[in-house]
Amino acid sequence: MSLRQMEYFLTVVEEASFTRAAETLHVTQSALSHQIKALERSVGGALLERMPRGVRLTPMGRAFRPHAELAVRSAAQARRAARAAAGVEGGELHIAAVHSVAVGILPDVFARWRAAHPGVLLHLHEYATTEALEEEVERGTADLAVGPAPLDWPGTVVTVGEEEIVLVVPFDDRFAGRTTVTLPELADRPWVRCAMEPVIEGERFLDWACGRAGFRPYTAVFTEHTSTAVRMAAAGVGVCTAPSHIVGGAVGEGCVVLTPDPPWRRALTVFARVPPTGAAEAFVDLLRLTWPGRAPTAPPTSPARPADICGAPAPASALG
Repeated sequence: MSLRQMEYFLTVVEEASFTRAAETLHVTQSALSHQIKALERSVGGALLERMPRGVRLTPMGRAFRPHAELAVRSAAQARRAARAAAGVEGGELHIAAVHSVAVGILPDVFARWRAAHPGVLLHLHEYATTEALEEEVERGTADLAVGPAPLDWPGTVVTVGEEEIVLVVPFDDRFAGRTTVTLPELADRPWVRCAMEPVIEGERFLDWACGRAGFRPYTAVFTEHTSTAVRMAAAGVGVCTAPSHIVGGAVGEGCVVLTPDPPWRRALTVFARVPPTGAAEAFVDLLRLTWPGRAPTAPPTSPARPADICGAPAPASALG
């Protein structure tokens, strides 16, 4: 069994056709069939069922596929890591990030990187939650993940900055002349919330935080992305929570930003399966220098995994 055979197998599955797979791989169909048959002999049974129109996986093929995908991704990541270790003058770097970080912080970081290291190609993979980042790094899709600190991560975790979560209201809001606000003062307000809001002690974060403040929030709209939630809040649909860096840097200044009292902050990190070297290490150093928030001396802990699209983590008192 070879890595090339697994790549051929996965291409046939993706294309659902030997003919199209051969064209994609730039090999003859007979050579492709020969490699697939050799692979099937090595595993002891048929992986693909040849149909009159295309192919489909056999039960053995379905069991084999995820392991083949992991092997191929891991091999690609190993090649990238080896090239990155040689320096930062060539190769590529795959970076996974939660949406708010990708939109609010990474554009400036990527621009500085391209100016300093134009020979390294960057691939950005955006996800909704920290759990998704963990999964993609574990699968080898990304070399590094940028986002809230993961729980029980077996690899390397580097704290690179601190993220402040703020409240967004329109210019004509009754609190527009203020800089801070307490949650009880917002008890009568509608809220714009994200579908992937983190969970604290079994509840969505805003339900949990407002419950501790003595009321249950009225949800006016659920959105998918931070930028949408901020624009909704700026238009007067309702109050929303968002990382401070995305409100001005990515969405514009068409709204008023209020700091919760007490403030909400959390550490943001870079994590990877192995310690970053070469290009990966250089990227982490640049991110630490560019990050708009001050890196805390010790990353806070939380009773819940702080996954985020536009929701906030627990207040400082609940973060330890």
